[in-house]
Amino acid sequence: MSDDLPELIARIEDQERRLVLTRFTETDAWALGCLLVELATTRELPVAVDIRRGEQQLFHAALPGATADNDAWIERKVRVVHRFGASSYLVGRRLAAKGQSLSAELGVDPALFAAHGGAFPVRVTGAGVVAVVTVSGLPQAEDHALVVEALTTFSAGR
Repeated sequence: MSDDLPELIARIEDQERRLVLTRFTETDAWALGCLLVELATTRELPVAVDIRRGEQQLFHAALPGATADNDAWIERKVRVVHRFGASSYLVGRRLAAKGQSLSAELGVDPALFAAHGGAFPVRVTGAGVVAVVTVSGLPQAEDHALVVEALTTFSAGR
């Protein structure tokens, strides 16, 4: 196990504790999605952005350079958040710390689940996880960081 892994896990856990909203409506999903698109467009990042509440897709955008493969990764990352109630990056890093990965032994099909960074639970005070915001197209730490940056900016403006 990497010496940095426990520190990284603690940092991601702190992000998840900190980034809890008081509400999350369809209008909020639009605003957060547009913020992510603005951040990615300004930096010329080839990503897809997705926000969904349960099975309902509230926002989706594919920027120049994004492909259908990014959409498939989004589906797999979102399933991890739904299954484990934590960001896909946190789940992957926790597994890596144990020398494990998602597998049939853990009751999941790796073809359907991806514990790679980029999908983050949208938590609302008193309600828990109500949605998932996802970015796909960059290395996993960068996908995760972009979502965290946008959620931090979004929550500060409320």
